[in-house]
Amino acid sequence: MLAACASAAEVRAWLDRDSARLGETVTLNVEASGSGSDTPDFSALSRDFEQLGTSSSSQVSVVNGATTAKQLWAVGLQPRHEGRIEIAPIAVGGATSNALSLTVLPAPVAATTHAGDEVFVEMQAEPDAPYVQQQVRLTVALYFAVNLADGNLDEPHAEGAVVQKLGQDRNYQAQRGGRSYRVIERHYALVPQRSGALSVPALRFRGRAVGSDPAAMFFGRGREIAASSDALALQVRPRPAGAGSGPWLPAQSLDYSAQGPDAGTAARVGEPLTLTLDLRAQGLGFEQLPELTLPALDGADVYPDKPVTRTRDDGSWLLGESERKFAIVPNRAGTLHLPELRLDWWDTAHDRLASVTVPARDITVAPAAAATPPPSAPPQTAAAPSATTPAAGLGSASAADLAPQLAALRAQLRRWQLATAVLLAALGLTGVLALWARARRKDAATPPVPTPAPAASRAAREVFLRAAGSADAAALERHLLAWARAEGQDLPHLQALASSIDDAAQRAAIAALQRARYGSGGEVPDAQTLQRAFRDGLAWHRAAPATFASSPLPRLYPP
Repeated sequence: MLAACASAAEVRAWLDRDSARLGETVTLNVEASGSGSDTPDFSALSRDFEQLGTSSSSQVSVVNGATTAKQLWAVGLQPRHEGRIEIAPIAVGGATSNALSLTVLPAPVAATTHAGDEVFVEMQAEPDAPYVQQQVRLTVALYFAVNLADGNLDEPHAEGAVVQKLGQDRNYQAQRGGRSYRVIERHYALVPQRSGALSVPALRFRGRAVGSDPAAMFFGRGREIAASSDALALQVRPRPAGAGSGPWLPAQSLDYSAQGPDAGTAARVGEPLTLTLDLRAQGLGFEQLPELTLPALDGADVYPDKPVTRTRDDGSWLLGESERKFAIVPNRAGTLHLPELRLDWWDTAHDRLASVTVPARDITVAPAAAATPPPSAPPQTAAAPSATTPAAGLGSASAADLAPQLAALRAQLRRWQLATAVLLAALGLTGVLALWARARRKDAATPPVPTPAPAASRAAREVFLRAAGSADAAALERHLLAWARAEGQDLPHLQALASSIDDAAQRAAIAALQRARYGSGGEVPDAQTLQRAFRDGLAWHRAAPATFASSPLPRLYPP
């Protein structure tokens, strides 16, 4: 009886801390000494806690011949409500633990956001007094001095503004308040859409930190941490009165250029020239850029192409781009004047009106090539004149003078007629050959019935049937394909042979042989199966007899 009492389990329980805030995690530890302890029942904890998981470990030690066994259970708990929570004794086997209590404090209304804390968030805007539709560079930085298991940082937003993320996150280390932090920095473009007061709400970070907390060690969840940035208040200015009446372009920088014909370009009437206008702005999206156009030109027709636009970023600025090509076709000889192109914009870097121009240029246009006086002898490629209309450029020449030229034109016309006839004959021959090849392919679609050589076929069949008793799948494949070749079918593999066989038992035997040869775990068919399937020879596909549809007309050819 004394020995039984000494081996009874001793149970004790403790929390890793006596107080916690709502949303944080605590760990309940239950330890039982003695072997064969039952698993505790933690179901009663579900009323006041969310159970995050249970981990257990055991320890056995021998000291001076005495064996001591201990088992530890650790339960991750997250309080469901505030206040003082009483934890009833936990039963393990025939013993119970001591009672516990936990004080749960309210969750913090807002985390501190100044340097020196474990984690804090900073949000900065530049400039804080932008113009309407001017890009504001918004920078969000998360500083943390603990190991994070996970976390979520709000995305900035503002009513009356468009917010777009720029580039990738930047990671670096920084010193703040005498403490070393790891930093995750993000950049955004915020573009106000109307003037007046603009508020950017505070950004909140929520995550879990891991470290010396036993909950992190057992469950990898860690304790909950949070931080919040300060809200931002911007005062958006309207378009200034001195910005002019053109398109409103508040940009950090702007470039306007043209590539194409200049004073040294050789131009002719009727031959198109390509002018490319290129507009690039830093701090604007392509949607904010004006449409690129050319004015009407005196002495030329202008045909604009579809503009090519895009918006990219360099991690800090929006970069809007617009490119458009114009086909300029001179319609008269002389000087073609391309006027100066001017674009006004607002320089936000210096807060002033600025302008950019594409310089004017003059292009000398020569007459069209067709308007140049022709040589005395007409080119050989000229069309033959009609019998009633004088040839162009021949003037009042006599018939004797025109005879050699007309003879040359007739000879050239005959050569073209001969070449055309040869081409038509070649096309006709090609069509006939195509129909013949198609008919051959159609005939080849039905495999011919092999005509075996009787002696070679019988010898190959005997070799295969004798080898049917072996378990060598490779040898059986060789003998079977050799038998097919002896019957006039040079097939590369068993699958081709199976496709040419009309007997189900032979196809099944070939499939089993394939599985044994190339599959995993397949068995070679036994001798009886192979001999029964192939003893009457290879059952090749037979061509189906031709069928003729009934017709009221007599057949042209007899069947």
